[in-house]
Amino acid sequence: MRVFVAGATGAIGRPLLEQLVAAGHEVTGTTRSESKTQAIGAAGAHAAVCDALDAAAVRVAVAEAQPEVVVHQLTALPDRFDPRNKSIYDATNRLRDEGTRNLLEASREAGVRRFVSQSIAFSYAHGPTPDVKDEDAPLAMDAPPPFGEGVRVTQEMERSVVEADWLEGIVLRYGWFYGPGTYYGEDGSITADVRKRRYPVIGKGTGLTSFIHVDDAASATVAAVGGGPPGVYNIVDDEPARMREWLPLFAEAMGAKKPLRVPVWIARLAAGPMAGMMNTLPGASNAKAKRELGWTPRWPTWRTGFREAPR
Repeated sequence: MRVFVAGATGAIGRPLLEQLVAAGHEVTGTTRSESKTQAIGAAGAHAAVCDALDAAAVRVAVAEAQPEVVVHQLTALPDRFDPRNKSIYDATNRLRDEGTRNLLEASREAGVRRFVSQSIAFSYAHGPTPDVKDEDAPLAMDAPPPFGEGVRVTQEMERSVVEADWLEGIVLRYGWFYGPGTYYGEDGSITADVRKRRYPVIGKGTGLTSFIHVDDAASATVAAVGGGPPGVYNIVDDEPARMREWLPLFAEAMGAKKPLRVPVWIARLAAGPMAGMMNTLPGASNAKAKRELGWTPRWPTWRTGFREAPR
């Protein structure tokens, strides 16, 4: 099939291009930078240079590629993860708002039949105790800033995709990425903080995190391109993990000392209101993706993935 990947040079875009080409698809990938077209070509894909916020440029790029499937992987996150940065999600929010509208409109004009959009699996509403959520659970619309606005924009993005009655809309809610090019990668900012013992276990460390290696996120996306019913899917590994369990193992895998432990109130002073969410953060279930997309992660648990997967 002809597949158009918007955001082809990001952490998931790079392995996704390679896997789509390996699966026999004819792939066009977008970038805003001429300098990155060579990497797209090296993966065996065609490169299209365009800004996703330029509606006219997006229409031209999609029309020239004539794809059967469009994959939306547009983000613009800063290199450093800093929850105190009130604008951390602003650029990505704009892409998920304006960029999604531009892609959908271009897809409609080009007769695209299937649209696969990225989303996040760590946006579920918190309860009194952490639990594991499926795709029908409510989202954290009232989360503190800057996360709350990101959840609201993401929900509207999801709605626009799955309610488009002229195509098959699929939303993939990815867990926390680890692997090359991510915050948890070898050169990632969270990894750097862990190595400096600046990323502690907060409070009792009871909050859950659902991880996914970028290669597994890419393979789930390939599965969604090829089939599966329209709808929303959590793309996470098999084992939602409590912070007090995963963080020491991650530190060990990265050659760091055992992380410190700090009270919640101190974490709030240092990292802002989002720190208070860490003990109630819910995990996500991948049962639907396994059942309906026929997908299984190569790294079913962070326990082996942190140590053995590419980073």
